[in-house]
Amino acid sequence: MAEGCMMALRYGMVFFNLLFWLGGCGILGVGVWLSVTQGNFATLSSSLPSLSAANLLIAVGTIIMVIGCLGCVGAVKESRPLLLTFFILLLLIFFLEILSIMLFFIYQDKIDHYAQRDLKKGLQLFGTEGNVGLTNAWMIVQTDFRCCGVTNHTDWFEVYNATRVPDSCCLEYSDNCGLDNPGTWWTAPCYERVKDWLNENLVALWIFALCTALTQILGLVFSMTMFCQAVKVETFYA
Repeated sequence: MAEGCMMALRYGMVFFNLLFWLGGCGILGVGVWLSVTQGNFATLSSSLPSLSAANLLIAVGTIIMVIGCLGCVGAVKESRPLLLTFFILLLLIFFLEILSIMLFFIYQDKIDHYAQRDLKKGLQLFGTEGNVGLTNAWMIVQTDFRCCGVTNHTDWFEVYNATRVPDSCCLEYSDNCGLDNPGTWWTAPCYERVKDWLNENLVALWIFALCTALTQILGLVFSMTMFCQAVKVETFYA
């Protein structure tokens, strides 16, 4: 009976980590595709130019693949070092995620202030050489969210030193429409528009977070159970 439970646990652990690994492969693939086709797409920060959607996806995908591989091989071989390494890494990531969420809610106002200041600083790089990713990102954000600037469309006046905005701020896009009357521009702040969109999808975000947490907890339980069982077996045959 015990051997049957152990076998079922092993297969469950392998299946779990195989899905984990395949998910990492998918995330990594999307990150590489974005990097190749879109360059530094979604790089809005001037102080953290490497913090792009592509780089984040590549980093997350690689970490998930490595951890999934450790868990899968550890389960197949019933290797105590690999199972323990998998458990420690997954536990560390789990605690870091909880800590990040707590710090976000505690320092939310300060984060908002810093993010807006950094994004406004990034506007100065719009349309300049070597900042295609940032330029494309702002054009897409302003077009999709029907907004203009970080906190106001006048943010762009400081960039151009004139009463002008990018053409992506126009209600009806046309070449050089950013030079027209302000009445033809979007005036809603992009920062608030994105925050509103996140709030509207808050339920989906929490469901995703809970599913992620549950998956990690199952991985921790499976790996520690197998590790303890492997220790018992080794002690029994010692």
